[in-house]
Amino acid sequence: MLKFTEFLPGIYKTVAGRGDPFSPLTLLQCTPRTDGLKELQNAPFPFSQEESYTEYIHDRTVIHLPLGKTEKLYGCGLQFHSVEQRGKTKYLRVNSDPKQDTGETHAPVPLYISSAGYGVLFDTSHIVTLYLGSTVRADSTNPPVCRNSTDDPEWKATVLSDCVEAAITGNGMQIYIFCGQSMMDAVRRYNLLCGGGKIPPVWALGFWYRAPSTSSQDDIIKTVQEFRSRHYPVDVIGLEPGWQSTNYPDSFVWHHKRFPDPETFGTQMHSLGVHLNNWEHAWVAPEAPFYREIRPYCGSHTVWGGLAPDYSLEKVRSIIRKQHLKDHIPYGVSGYKLDECDGSELTDCSWIFPAHASFPGGQDGEQMRQNYGLLMQKTIDSIFRTLGKRTFGLVRASGTGAPALPFVLYSDLYDHRQYIRALYNSSFTGLLWTPEVRRAASGEEWIRRIQTAVFSPLTMLNAWGDGTKPWTFPETAEIIQKFLRLRMRLIPYLYTAYAQYAYQGKPVIRSMELACGNITSQSAEKEYKEFNTVNAPYGRTKTFEFCDQYMIGDSLLVAPLFTGEKERKVFLPEGKWYGLESRKPYEGGCMKNIQCPLESIPVFVKDGTLLPIMDACDRMPDTPVDITVLAYGNTEKSRTELYEDDGTTYAYEQGVCRWIQLSIKNQKLKTKYKGKSQLWGNIFFKPDGTPLD
Repeated sequence: MLKFTEFLPGIYKTVAGRGDPFSPLTLLQCTPRTDGLKELQNAPFPFSQEESYTEYIHDRTVIHLPLGKTEKLYGCGLQFHSVEQRGKTKYLRVNSDPKQDTGETHAPVPLYISSAGYGVLFDTSHIVTLYLGSTVRADSTNPPVCRNSTDDPEWKATVLSDCVEAAITGNGMQIYIFCGQSMMDAVRRYNLLCGGGKIPPVWALGFWYRAPSTSSQDDIIKTVQEFRSRHYPVDVIGLEPGWQSTNYPDSFVWHHKRFPDPETFGTQMHSLGVHLNNWEHAWVAPEAPFYREIRPYCGSHTVWGGLAPDYSLEKVRSIIRKQHLKDHIPYGVSGYKLDECDGSELTDCSWIFPAHASFPGGQDGEQMRQNYGLLMQKTIDSIFRTLGKRTFGLVRASGTGAPALPFVLYSDLYDHRQYIRALYNSSFTGLLWTPEVRRAASGEEWIRRIQTAVFSPLTMLNAWGDGTKPWTFPETAEIIQKFLRLRMRLIPYLYTAYAQYAYQGKPVIRSMELACGNITSQSAEKEYKEFNTVNAPYGRTKTFEFCDQYMIGDSLLVAPLFTGEKERKVFLPEGKWYGLESRKPYEGGCMKNIQCPLESIPVFVKDGTLLPIMDACDRMPDTPVDITVLAYGNTEKSRTELYEDDGTTYAYEQGVCRWIQLSIKNQKLKTKYKGKSQLWGNIFFKPDGTPLD
């Protein structure tokens, strides 16, 4: 039997078998945010410990946990294909090609969140197979009813199970239980265990443009100047593989022809108000200046002919830090895109070290692959912490403990609906995800994809392959410019949402279940049934589930549209809601059919919201920015907080920050705060009914 003990307020822990010394939380050494945990309500342990036990079967450790009849399960990391996971089996391996609903993905977090208000995390460096109510034990005290598939309409291919089973090949793991009054409580406790989310530098919330891979420093300067002359915002320029002298594997040094003078280039970028984000991966080419030094600390197998460093070793992290601090950071590099830290087994594109590879730190290939993205993020984060400057980057593999790291996930996949579903699912397991824009078949698709990116954790156009620009479709240029400038206006609101992620554990993007409690399918739309023998061999009963609308922060509900759509159904929770731009009122508690031309996206504001925005600008200014507070609906009893710190350093972690209290009395704005302004300037007020622009 497993015996859980309270580890932190509302968080219980146990060790199965020998535990796992290489688990993500052990390697990352996160410092829990205990002040945030103390603010959460107490909650009882969620299930019977007597029904929880471990089995050791051959070389496997199997955990058995009870599951209630009506519980729904969510989570499992960055899942592209499904939202509700009960009845599914998830093989949670890091993989760059999650093209089927098997569980493999860029960030497979072995954490599930129950509609009963609790979460379970299996902290291990091994691949976890989660049987989320998809197995039935012969000794079950609640066996399912046997049904006749031909005559009984209630027959299902997956029968109701009363347990969750988690299996690994290994000697043990750590298990955490996150208690709560709601699913949001459980998610917050997980995020706070990981130290709370990281607040990005404020400039990182602007627009990112990744230049073509073969761009020279002159090409990039001209590109930024064109952005400025056209008044399209851009705060970050991404340099793709061609910035290096060799890549696949990497030299980690500047290409002498494309970037003959990186110091002058960095100075010019700084004068244009642009931050550089450089692409790299882990695999070290013989041309790398530290190749010989790092070779003794690398794995038994190479990738693309390059060494695979053991990032769990401080010696490796020290070598990487030293070289980056010498050759990159002085030239204006403010962050990195960490590519290909996931691996692939596609028949036409198979690459990664094997599971039986060995590494000097003691991990095998399976364990290293599961942790590689996390360890690379930790290494890059430590570089900027050395300088006292915040960074924000991109990564293609992550996992347990991700809230502690200032990185956003991306993918080589490009299905728009799957991108939204991944954004939705990211909220359950402490991940940040960008539905980046790369290409479009039409101006309509271009607009719909840009709109989605604007209302996400990171807004980016990745033009590494074809050099597309926001104005590539001339007929849409004005609309695209409007939305990119809207992104800039929302930075004060978004920055506050990130602060809530850091201090309170509330995810920036929130599924409807997290934001509004246990919304049943009946409350949004009546269940519908479809007997499908073409795509499902046994036929299948489908039920409505949310996956294409979400909250961003406390007050904004976003409902993206896809190519070919001019209208869509949106579920508005109980209460009044208002169109972000139109101010049109809507009664909640039901589905609404929303007409939506190309120049708009359904975004709704909760009644009583005081929305802090700033003027649209071409980049985030270096001086304090004036704030305008917009009132939506009845705000006389509203209390809203606006967060600020210096916007660039880690001083906020030592309490150098402030929360500005906003409230309304007699249709006038009241502000309450202490301390000197660092980021925001004057605060103005526009009452209910004032247009956004």
